[in-house]
Amino acid sequence: MSHDSMVTFPAKDRQIEAYLARPDPVATPRAAVLVVHELWGLDDHIKDVARRIAAEGYVALAPDLYTGDLRTSMRPENILAGMTFLRGAPPEVQRDPAKWGAALDTMPPERQRAIRTLQDVMSPARQAVFADELLDAAHFLRSESFVDPNRTGAFGFCMGGGLCAQLATLDPELRACVIFYGANPPLDRVPRIRAAVLGLYGGKDARITDTVPSLTEAMRAAGRPFETHVYPDAAHAFFNDTRPTVYNAVAAADAWSRLKGFLERTLGASAPEPGP
Repeated sequence: MSHDSMVTFPAKDRQIEAYLARPDPVATPRAAVLVVHELWGLDDHIKDVARRIAAEGYVALAPDLYTGDLRTSMRPENILAGMTFLRGAPPEVQRDPAKWGAALDTMPPERQRAIRTLQDVMSPARQAVFADELLDAAHFLRSESFVDPNRTGAFGFCMGGGLCAQLATLDPELRACVIFYGANPPLDRVPRIRAAVLGLYGGKDARITDTVPSLTEAMRAAGRPFETHVYPDAAHAFFNDTRPTVYNAVAAADAWSRLKGFLERTLGASAPEPGP
């Protein structure tokens, strides 16, 4: 059984809402993880993932990085417009929002506004702000009486996977980081990472997966543990069971098993406590 609720935690410039799922009851402090959402925001899928990991005995906190005005502008239809635009762009343009300008200039004004909002969210500056806010989320999580502050990690998907990687460069107390098909962190910051890192990628997701060797080499040079697994037949977002066009049940099941094993090795076993 797990207990879930919406909570609010303080960040540098705003209060951020988050979904908290935890084993119920919690007799002793537990290992805890941040669950970081995709570009789609804190939706039912991410909440379900948080509940699933809580059922394994971990405290899970899923921040809503779109708390406030972004929640309105990052509506699903706007995100879909941006995704449609990106799918038609070459990989080097997809990876660099600064290169979107010329292509956007040919679109109707309303479509331009939607995609420019997405461009802002995906920009390095905004991503850096989000990563700082995840650090605030980690501090909040460690302050909870039912969390063991020495056993915290993070995992995320797509944008959230990349943000978890950035968080690992900011948070020396983070012990585990799992990247589900997320972008690399700035490679010059890799030596700052103290967490063990696991990367799970789709073989049909060239935009992301083709960049993994550079992260592997940076982690090797820094002497940091980095496990990777690529699912040859899986596309981007293969774990998201609410998106049938990309969901890969076999890859998702294996990735979940690898995630659980990795957390157990890095944070320690956190099995549900037996009932009365």
